[in-house]
Amino acid sequence: MVLLAKDIMDSSFLTMDARADALSCARTMVERRKGYTVVTSGDPPRIAGIVTEWDYLEKVVARGLDPARVTLSDLASVVVHSCSPETPTDEVVTMMANLGVRRIIVRKDDRVLGVITARNVIAIFRQYIDKLSSEIAGYQSTATPLG
Repeated sequence: MVLLAKDIMDSSFLTMDARADALSCARTMVERRKGYTVVTSGDPPRIAGIVTEWDYLEKVVARGLDPARVTLSDLASVVVHSCSPETPTDEVVTMMANLGVRRIIVRKDDRVLGVITARNVIAIFRQYIDKLSSEIAGYQSTATPLG
């Protein structure tokens, strides 16, 4: 069984317009229990970046800025790593490790379909390992002892 990006992505990701202020975004992130926001701009909306909790620490808190006066366009990391929904998860995990990122956007053309986070990867692989272990145990219990 090969798992693909579309199998482990979170399709309930948070998006906000680049003109929104960082304080409003942070409040929404807390309310929705998300550690990131996909930032969009334009009409139709296109990905303009991503804001993570690290961006808040580095670019707002550590600099002593007022988050109500910082826009998401000022805060967002504009390099957004992404993959297609058909990308095998082993490639996604390798990409995340090589890039040193905890999130990958899953998209088809300019449309965001979901986000894969390190938490998604850990959860799905835990289920995958449990399933494999169960199957192996099933084979072991039906094996005929040698002797």
